[in-house]
Amino acid sequence: MNYQTQMKRSPLKRLLAIRGMGQVLTVTVGLIILCIVFSFMNPAFFSSRNVGNLLRQIAPILLIGIGQSYVVITANIDLSIGSVVGMSCMISATLMTKGMNPWAAALITLICCLSMGALNGLLISLCKLPPFIATLGTMTIARGIAQIVNGNYNTDSIGEAAEGFRNFFYYGKTFGLYNTIWIAVVLWLVFNFVLMRTRTGRHIYAIGSNLEASRLSGVNVISTTTKAYMVSAFLACVVGLITCATSGMGTMDSGNMYEMYAVAASTIGGVSTLGGQGLLFGTVIGASIWGVLQNGLQFVGAPVAIRNIVIGIIVIVSVLLDIVVRSGKLIKKRK
Repeated sequence: MNYQTQMKRSPLKRLLAIRGMGQVLTVTVGLIILCIVFSFMNPAFFSSRNVGNLLRQIAPILLIGIGQSYVVITANIDLSIGSVVGMSCMISATLMTKGMNPWAAALITLICCLSMGALNGLLISLCKLPPFIATLGTMTIARGIAQIVNGNYNTDSIGEAAEGFRNFFYYGKTFGLYNTIWIAVVLWLVFNFVLMRTRTGRHIYAIGSNLEASRLSGVNVISTTTKAYMVSAFLACVVGLITCATSGMGTMDSGNMYEMYAVAASTIGGVSTLGGQGLLFGTVIGASIWGVLQNGLQFVGAPVAIRNIVIGIIVIVSVLLDIVVRSGKLIKKRK
């Protein structure tokens, strides 16, 4: 289709022509409906205090959702992401309680997490292990490291020396918004640019669409897959540092269930589990739906178990719809 024909389309049709945008718009409507429903059920839902807290709750889920989205777009999955969050929290807190400068501790923690991401990528792309098995193994390794770094105990308080660290990652505000929110916004902008505007981003989509065709066309599959997993590990590290700053200590169960939250944010937002399709704007919506459901159901007194059941059902339905839609398109192409 030539440029003139594209310009004759309506703005809505041009928008829907973007890969994955249709589902993003659908879930955006769903998010708006959820907000309206919860605001009617409890007017305090839209209070400035609750909105601020809600955005701060969404921020870490968005970050791990971005990491999982990178991996899922390559038609893989990262089950280790929650354990890497826990490992990040425990390593950084342990080093700080031993008297290390908080920023030096954060740097060492980042190196450890990136190493775990590189290991994931190489096991899958170089050693040809199934992503489920590879990341299940590294999930267990990362959780074991989180448990062993402080002798199988939660750490003591990271202390007053880490006050600047805690303010940067959690308690501080800039222009009236918590720094956690700004961290999520800046990192989203950076990784959205990488995914949409760089060669690495194009290669990530290409691998997810057709691995063999990408390899034959000159894409370095090993390098690109490893980069995707390192992005996931980097963002898990940041979330671990936020968790450490929030609690003021390291807890061995940090990051539990976060792999589920990461998958929820990406799949609800339209990232296809079949690979090759998805937008990080959709991940923002997916993370927001998760946050609004958790916050709204808490407002109406629903127990944690009910909240988890609702999120689980939504994730299953999102994946099923994606499979049905993609399968239908494939059949039409073959005909």
